[in-house]
Amino acid sequence: MLSQWSEFNVAMAGATAALAGLVIVASSVNIAEIIKSNTLTARLGAGIASLVLALVASALGLVPEISPMWFGIVLLCAVLGSAVFQVHAARLVFADADPAARVRIPKAALGFLPIVAYAASAVAVMLQHPSGLHFSAAGCLLAIVAAIIVSWVALVEVLR
Repeated sequence: MLSQWSEFNVAMAGATAALAGLVIVASSVNIAEIIKSNTLTARLGAGIASLVLALVASALGLVPEISPMWFGIVLLCAVLGSAVFQVHAARLVFADADPAARVRIPKAALGFLPIVAYAASAVAVMLQHPSGLHFSAAGCLLAIVAAIIVSWVALVEVLR
């Protein structure tokens, strides 16, 4: 099952690793403004954590002869690690008293989308269901989109 996804995993491992590094370096440009926000640093950290989750999932898909059970177990551990960052960011978003901190639900929910997709992938792969790697692909793409959105906010919108 995993071998059919090797080209996708190679592409996504490279893309997510490069994007995570780029987000970290680019964030340093506006770091003085970013750290003034009560929530932005946590949201940016959660975005980077979701890219790392996507990198881990893609790299796991390239491990020769990994069993579906081990793939699922390791992926669930990575999901939990990424979820810690997202839960922290969501808690700060909802606790933010700044009146400009509107649209709390979309801000908090965006980062959970890849986490949910990867959790579904891990369970489905362990059960050897054919949809498992489709969930993983969705998680990867959602992680990229979520990280790009929060990066845009950190790099551009924070200066408005």
